[in-house]
Amino acid sequence: MDDETKDSNGAVLADGDSVQLIRDLKVKNSSLNLKRGSTMKNIRLTGNPEEIEVKDGKSTLVLKTCYLKKA
Repeated sequence: MDDETKDSNGAVLADGDSVQLIRDLKVKNSSLNLKRGSTMKNIRLTGNPEEIEVKDGKSTLVLKTCYLKKA
């Protein structure tokens, strides 16, 4: 089993990388919408290879890697 965290194109992600959104995303329980092409900097890997964490202002978001590409 492969435990590497990869983006939608298969590039390996590491802590501190920057990623771009490849589609608009609605944030659950919030009126916040993340637009396609937005760059998220300084990502953190989680225990799940299909998810990453990013800080957006004061909040921390967990994003699925299938909606991201390495910037």
